[in-house]
Amino acid sequence: MNEVIAFLLVAVVTLVSACVIVFFFSLGLRLLTTAGRIPMVEPAEFTGAITILSPARAAKEAKRARKARAANPLSDMQKRLASLGAYLCFAVCGAAVLYGIYLIVPALHG
Repeated sequence: MNEVIAFLLVAVVTLVSACVIVFFFSLGLRLLTTAGRIPMVEPAEFTGAITILSPARAAKEAKRARKARAANPLSDMQKRLASLGAYLCFAVCGAAVLYGIYLIVPALHG
């Protein structure tokens, strides 16, 4: 019976931890876009493969990002605070992942 309880405890903690990490990462992305820093990945080209994002589409997305940045009603201080909050959310995600690795690797426990 103890094995079942231990398994359920690990399952619940894993599910809650995953939800917390996804929440903070999503919140960080939302704060970045609120601050006017829209995360955009440049087109990736692979030998013998198609381009993920065409140059025309990339230019259109860049133009859309510039327009959104110009229409942002926040002051500079609010944008800085949103950026700081985003980076703090990403730091929480990184710390949670590192703590999970610490818990998994027995050699780190000393």
